[in-house]
Amino acid sequence: MAALTVQRTPVEGLLVIDLPLHGDARGWFKENWQRAKMVALGLPDFAPVQNNMSFNAAAGATRGLHAEPWDKLISLATGRIFGAWVDLRPGPGFGTSFTLELGPDKAVFVPRGVANGYQALEPDTVYSYLVNEHWSPEARGEYTYLNLADESVAIPWPIALAEAEISDADRAHPRLADVTPMAPKRTVIVGASGQLARALQAALPNAMVLGRPDFDLTDPASLEAVAWGQVGTIINASAYTAVDAAETDEGRRAAWALNVTGLGRLVEVARRHRIALVQVSSDYVFDGTIETHPEDEPFSPLGVYGQTKAAGDALVATLPRHWIVRTSWVIGEGNNFVRTMASLADRGVSPSVVGDQYGRLTFTSDLAAGIAHLIAVDAPPGTYNLTNAGPTQSWADIAKRVFELLGRSVDDVTEVTTAEYFAGKTMAPRPVHSTLALAKLANAGFEPADADERLVQYLG
Repeated sequence: MAALTVQRTPVEGLLVIDLPLHGDARGWFKENWQRAKMVALGLPDFAPVQNNMSFNAAAGATRGLHAEPWDKLISLATGRIFGAWVDLRPGPGFGTSFTLELGPDKAVFVPRGVANGYQALEPDTVYSYLVNEHWSPEARGEYTYLNLADESVAIPWPIALAEAEISDADRAHPRLADVTPMAPKRTVIVGASGQLARALQAALPNAMVLGRPDFDLTDPASLEAVAWGQVGTIINASAYTAVDAAETDEGRRAAWALNVTGLGRLVEVARRHRIALVQVSSDYVFDGTIETHPEDEPFSPLGVYGQTKAAGDALVATLPRHWIVRTSWVIGEGNNFVRTMASLADRGVSPSVVGDQYGRLTFTSDLAAGIAHLIAVDAPPGTYNLTNAGPTQSWADIAKRVFELLGRSVDDVTEVTTAEYFAGKTMAPRPVHSTLALAKLANAGFEPADADERLVQYLG
């Protein structure tokens, strides 16, 4: 009896599984789908949700070639077939083919976008398809097709197609030269108007954007209205970020509703549809007593905003495919600290700026580029710190640099302590130290620009 094995093929991701048949005089038994054993041997953990069966009464019945927008495991209950697979995904593998005769002792894992065709070699053949999306008649509109008789691929069908039983629809499929490759699953950006969301749209112009007023993460109906089946990655750039307002009764409820409850619903969508989720986190999950924060530092938030971000990170970390991107002191196209200081400098104002909070600026162009990089290289799941590089500075240091670049004296900026600046105001507590370690990000192949270099560019 053969051992359970998983073998690669010339088509990327197309796998052949040898299935041991345990038999005696009564017949045989097999483990047609055994998640733990097969995943350990290299089969993707593709989370099937539906099992379909089909039957061919006579030898010669032929169907295909259909590329479907989901993964599936094809096997036989009885009979024997000739199977053919053609890669219809964009890229260098487009048009690559593979063929194999199958009996009940083999199965084939077919990844999304690889066309499959089958020809029954024996009567009374019964097929089993284990798929990871629920089938519906509308789903056929998302298929990509190839003609069974395409001359460039030249599948060597054992029974000539002229003698085979083929549907009219299958006979009408296009030749390879006329096939539009199946588009990869989409990236979705949740959040449309924030500084980071705008930078992400520039970095990922083909991404779909979900934002107000049409999409509201706190509204369950908004999530249910999205066709998540063809989404590969979600980037959550939506958050309640009013740090001081979060300390009020109304703000506390709003922060938890979006940063935790709404995010929790998005996590369940990602889990149900096997979608990778990027969550943008914050230095506010720490109390700032450590001067430089590694990714694995335990949470220690000081205020409501930090508490909600920490809770959200914990939810996202339960997903098998996730990237928590922790950042700080974000600067982009919108209202932010640098723009405020530049405006004061232009208007001749001499501000007082906190000099005992320390960190690094993060420009949204680099933050968006780093996120796009983690997705593109399929970095290992986990948490990644992502800020611009360079020395740690205080807010007062940065304000003085802005004034210097705009022709004002650095002496026009007065350094004050946090206690002095917040005296008489209702403000959320801030971490003293917000500098984030960047070694893990560099090991993943991304090194952001120096913060001062970006500041010079930002100010023109």
